[in-house]
Amino acid sequence: MVLGGANSAAAQTRTQRDTILLGAVVEGHDTIPMIFLPDVYKTDKLPRRLAKARRKYDRLCYNVYKVYPYAVIAADVLKDVDVNLAKLEDDKKARKAYLKSVEAELNKRFKGELEDLTISQGQVLVKLIDRQTGKNCYSIVKELKGGFSAVIWQSVALLFSNSLKREYDPQGDDKEMEGIVQELEAANYHHYRYQLQQNQLQAKRN
Repeated sequence: MVLGGANSAAAQTRTQRDTILLGAVVEGHDTIPMIFLPDVYKTDKLPRRLAKARRKYDRLCYNVYKVYPYAVIAADVLKDVDVNLAKLEDDKKARKAYLKSVEAELNKRFKGELEDLTISQGQVLVKLIDRQTGKNCYSIVKELKGGFSAVIWQSVALLFSNSLKREYDPQGDDKEMEGIVQELEAANYHHYRYQLQQNQLQAKRN
């Protein structure tokens, strides 16, 4: 009885560990397991010219995936800032204090991550901010911090082969980028990234 019980327990353990839940279809009196396999595509090696273009496109995809969530957040923040500044229109001191608090919060949340971006990622981010907000970065800085600050930041950007005045051209130079962004938006990717960043922020606070 003891041996039988031990063998039964061992068999049960093996069964539990080996169990894999599958979908199934019923045909007649038979229940047939069903597994969906991903498609596999086999293609010839690309010519060197096309392979180079493919690598360039893949880099663009990676950079868009990397910085698009920041552009979405920038648009949301700017929308809130516009609403709150309108309420403080007649109180310059309160407006200044509010903008300072927003800047401090953004630095706390994103400064380290943004400083780690590459030059090409920074260029993509500047364009995507223009796409999401309808304003180029130079105009945004000028509105929030004044013309002098905008000139200073533009000078710094130019040192890194960037320009805060870059504008998004979805029908021209940025057509490929627009296609990538539309795929991301269709998949609600930015919601995932935003939630991930919120979780990271919460973890740091705890």
